[in-house]
Amino acid sequence: ILEENNILIIQDIVGVCIPLVKDPLKREISLNYINSASRLVDKFFVLTCGEHEGRRGVNRIIERTLKSIKEPHEKGLYLPGLAGCGVEFQDRYGNNKILGLGKDEIDFLKKVPDRMYKLLFNELIRIFPKESSNRIKELCNVAICDTRFTPTLNLNEILILADKNIELQKELQNMMLKIMEKLINYTKNTNLENSFQLHMMPNLGVKGGKEILKESTIKDIGTTDIQFIINGAIKEAGLLVLLNKYLKVKKNIYPFGEDFNVRDCPRSHKELLKLCKEKISLNDMPMLIGVGDTVTSEWNSETNNYQRGGSDRGFLTLIKELGEIYNTNNKVIFVNSSNSQVKRPRLSNLNSSGITDKDDNLKIDIVIEEGPSQYINWFEMISNNKC
Repeated sequence: ILEENNILIIQDIVGVCIPLVKDPLKREISLNYINSASRLVDKFFVLTCGEHEGRRGVNRIIERTLKSIKEPHEKGLYLPGLAGCGVEFQDRYGNNKILGLGKDEIDFLKKVPDRMYKLLFNELIRIFPKESSNRIKELCNVAICDTRFTPTLNLNEILILADKNIELQKELQNMMLKIMEKLINYTKNTNLENSFQLHMMPNLGVKGGKEILKESTIKDIGTTDIQFIINGAIKEAGLLVLLNKYLKVKKNIYPFGEDFNVRDCPRSHKELLKLCKEKISLNDMPMLIGVGDTVTSEWNSETNNYQRGGSDRGFLTLIKELGEIYNTNNKVIFVNSSNSQVKRPRLSNLNSSGITDKDDNLKIDIVIEEGPSQYINWFEMISNNKC
């Protein structure tokens, strides 16, 4: 990586440079990381299902760390890239643009958190009849992430009440799915019927066009978040949007067109690769370094094969495939995000269970075993050597 002049780092955020926590409003980001990202200028983008703006946005976390709203705007200390599962692009000065969303869709998304709250409150009263109404309200307030374009139900705080009861954890996960499916059903027989989809973190891949819930086990908490997002907002599509933005800066061209967004993208990897081959020349493609923490692989004894998923799997796999086509020696980095607050499988040289397997097409080049703090040290080293 240090020897290559033309690089582009494309990185997930939560679990990579921001440690996982039960309450999303208590997320923190380090000053060293913010400064390292700013030094990379046009060699770095984030690609996240979180959001830049809004009270829960990463921009607010950066402002809290810097104790300033003015400084990140003036010095370019925001994280440039694509958020909101592909609809919210910003540069490092916080200049923000919404891509591919219609007014009717934005108006509908505004109503989702309130609807989610009512459904969740009723379900939790049923499941936990001994808990007070005020306690249930507190849990709902933490669980519902009222983001503008990706309203999310986050179970981390609620799962504490399950107290290692695996069956109750599964009941809560399926309750979460039931609520989110009801929200999707509100669009039936309207002009928005095909506008939205559910994104599960982590998941076990896709079946019949829908992501597969990962149920809790003794070793793995499974799916903790479900997001309500626009159809087509997958990270591999977002990767092409970022390449389009990158090549405008580096080569003054928009290979896919000036207004290109995730909804203009094909869905299959084969078609995404074909589009890149048609529109981006060998000389213009940078060496891509993809960084993520949400990749899954779980053996299914009924079908006698592995179920592979995770919100980062798609774009990391596409990065490796592009490296083969363009001979750019692209790299994939996996960050162990599991910690005392949120338990997930951990990847090491000796153990890949739950994350990857010997037949997995996605080959991970670098494992950051100690999590976000170790990744930030690595990232700072790259930044210092590339500036």
